[in-house]
Amino acid sequence: MKQEAKKDIEILPKNSILNYLLEEGFISHVDHELTIHQYSNGYSNLTYLLQVEGKEFVLRHPPKGATKRGHDMSREYKVLSNLQKSFDASPKTYSFCDDDSIIGVPFYLMEKVEGIIITNKEAHVRKIGPSDFKKISEEWMSMFVRLHNLDYEHIGLSDLGRPNGYVERQVSNWGKQYLKAATMDIPEAGKLMTWMQDHQPKEYSHSLIHNDYKYDNVVFKDDGWSEINAILDWEMCTLGDPLMDLGTSIAYWMMPSDGPIAQVLLSPTLLDGNPSRTELVHQYSLKSGRDINDIVFYYVYGLFKIAVIVQQIYYRYHSGLTQNKKFAHLDKACQAFCQMGWQAVQKNRIENYM
Repeated sequence: MKQEAKKDIEILPKNSILNYLLEEGFISHVDHELTIHQYSNGYSNLTYLLQVEGKEFVLRHPPKGATKRGHDMSREYKVLSNLQKSFDASPKTYSFCDDDSIIGVPFYLMEKVEGIIITNKEAHVRKIGPSDFKKISEEWMSMFVRLHNLDYEHIGLSDLGRPNGYVERQVSNWGKQYLKAATMDIPEAGKLMTWMQDHQPKEYSHSLIHNDYKYDNVVFKDDGWSEINAILDWEMCTLGDPLMDLGTSIAYWMMPSDGPIAQVLLSPTLLDGNPSRTELVHQYSLKSGRDINDIVFYYVYGLFKIAVIVQQIYYRYHSGLTQNKKFAHLDKACQAFCQMGWQAVQKNRIENYM
């Protein structure tokens, strides 16, 4: 997983981890040096690279002060363990531990996936050009459709969620979560909650959905951009409307016309060669065979969901549960996403509305 890792950003208890690795049979004895690096990307579950005895493991655990909802390690471990039986784009899992005496929280171990993760920094270092992004976006979308076409019953994930009533529950639950985490008055947030309640689709299909599918959650095999080795960060995977998944993905898909927040987030989707959101939706429809109705609803839902996620992270910072300075202005990001959502509603389109 060629992603920037910084040594010991948040210290893990090395002796406890070494003893666990020994007990599980991953190492022969505890006398070897254990090196721990924390991956600095992301705002949710914490991810570490463990290096010992010439072996490498990736450890994931929830952040301090996080609720179990959305950070359930046993659930994420179950998803990956079942996926790896028939879906080659999921990282292999090794073990799950719910004994809080080891590191203080539940965690699991999985393989380190080699390849290229496309962040804004990586795109500039590699000088990824327009012709490359055309290949990247097409393979990225093909994998997305492939994920939505998985037979979740065949791979043993039919009990992962309740697809019937999924849209209604999501609209209601994200609204409740926003209200619990709110730290400032954002008028557009209330307007969006009301609008989504009134405009949600009543009929929709069901599939396995990732809920966080974006460039920096896929690992390309190499710079030929023709193969994705793995999809990462399955913590929000469930069963539901695949268009809700698409809505979240296109909400993350920043475009130059999106205003000030695009310049703050510096997403690689801003670079030349990437399709527009409208073009992405058209690609998805062609590849999946699904009719894309109510796309403004799905996009607005995605924007609001991201707004709530960043507000929840800011709430942890605001409450003193984390001191990470990169969280200090996420309340402003929440406000910006809500404002984008309301503009999209007013203009009834998914791009060029600011």
